Amino acid sequence: MFRNPQIPAKILFPFCRSMGRMLDAGVEVRKSLKTSSSNARDQRLTDTVDDVLTCVKKGDDLTTSFKQHGPRYPALFLDLLNVGEQTGSLPEVFAALAGYYEASVKRMREFRSQITWPLIQLFAAILIIGAVIYILGIIDISNPGQEATDILGLGLMGTSGAIKWFTMTLGSLFTMWLAYTVATRTAAGQMAVHPFLMLIPGVGRCMKSFAVARFSWCFALTQQAGMPIKPSLESSLKATANGAFIAGIPGIWDQLAAGQTLAESLARSTLFPVEFLHIVDTAEQTGTVPESLERMSHHFDDDAHRAMTWLTTLLARTIWGMVTLFIGFIVIKFAMTYVALLNSFLP
Repeated sequence: MFRNPQIPAKILFPFCRSMGRMLDAGVEVRKSLKTSSSNARDQRLTDTVDDVLTCVKKGDDLTTSFKQHGPRYPALFLDLLNVGEQTGSLPEVFAALAGYYEASVKRMREFRSQITWPLIQLFAAILIIGAVIYILGIIDISNPGQEATDILGLGLMGTSGAIKWFTMTLGSLFTMWLAYTVATRTAAGQMAVHPFLMLIPGVGRCMKSFAVARFSWCFALTQQAGMPIKPSLESSLKATANGAFIAGIPGIWDQLAAGQTLAESLARSTLFPVEFLHIVDTAEQTGTVPESLERMSHHFDDDAHRAMTWLTTLLARTIWGMVTLFIGFIVIKFAMTYVALLNSFLP
């Protein structure tokens, strides 16, 4: 139900790599398609390629055949496939797509590895508090004649209190994750959610760094493949997977169409850092925009990784600090309760 209908990068990467190698070696396109999709770990790729093979045998071109399964494939894949067929550079296009998807898979793996420990700490903190709430209920049952002591001050004790706690915390986290996943499934949802997230300190910096790195990579890739400037710009901004950048497509293109330079048009969007704009401006003057952005995309990607590392480190330390404060609070409350109990026995 919640599965993304689009084939993920981890599946497209080996398919594109195999296609690039086989076409470069002169293998016929139909044989390349059948072989490259035969070991796919996603049935959606195998099924759609089978349909594509049927269409190709009837005389359709690759682009038309793949576009019949548009929701299954990223727009960048379909756009570059069209350029590759028109220019006779399909091997190079598939090789470039393989490099792009491989980098995307690597970035996602690194993000997951860095975010895993903070998430473990967060869930551990929630479980610890839930366990304390449950134990408080047991203590209250064992002392039926005494007034219940709410050490946490949350008004929650026992089994019912623990259930309420987990519903408020884990339930809220799951709801937010589900709402984000569903909302960002479409470009319209991304344009509504991502601009708001980019206002959050730290989070916005990380999102912008990744978006600029992806834009640089894709714009260089599409320009070197011979794609016209307008679809190249649109594909590259969509490839950022950032709603704020996607929403900026009409405004940036209007500036370009009005005669502004690429650097000036990108600057009007206020989405790109000054350093990036200076690089684009210099590259335009020397006529080396694709080459410059291809080189610089790696530097921007490094900046994105540093921003992600800083963000996940900050998150981990914040969660650990909250857990430490909570444990300290419990210890102090227990000590104060014990002292009050001793004082009650004094004359």
